[in-house]
Amino acid sequence: MPTIISHIAVPLALGFGLGKRKISEHLLCAGVLASVLPDADVIGFKFDVQYASQFGHRGFSHSLCFAIVLGLIAAIMHRKLDSSRMAAFLFVSLCAASHGLLDALTDGGLGIALFWPFDNTRYFFPWNGIEVSAIGRGFFSMRSLSVLASEFRWIWCPAILLCSILYFFNRERKTAA
Repeated sequence: MPTIISHIAVPLALGFGLGKRKISEHLLCAGVLASVLPDADVIGFKFDVQYASQFGHRGFSHSLCFAIVLGLIAAIMHRKLDSSRMAAFLFVSLCAASHGLLDALTDGGLGIALFWPFDNTRYFFPWNGIEVSAIGRGFFSMRSLSVLASEFRWIWCPAILLCSILYFFNRERKTAA
């Protein structure tokens, strides 16, 4: 998995790129939370949930179904998120889905249960250029510098580019109106 730090790149890029008029601060916070929430499944290790289980790490919480459920919750809470139902649903769903999709780009682990509950198969994308992060104490090691460098190259740089493009086009439309 990418580090918990890099999972927030997607909601930040979308939120800052689209601006506060489209993505409120509350909605941005919900998107950030949705982008890191799937890794709460690591608590299963403390309760002897097997990694390969559908309830293990990178199981159901990394699925598109889980992302849609989070989006539906956001749509229900859209007023508290200072957003329309559709914007809340789409933004939170996309941010949550980005977690599993980024994990599927890593070079380690068992893959992600992208299509749970319909399919428990764990998937990786054909290209796995993002170095997998260590879980637990191994996170604070010299290897982490290599992982963070990989994430900067393959997650943060594209996120900054996406943010810049969205900001530019959003700004152009605002000045034309």
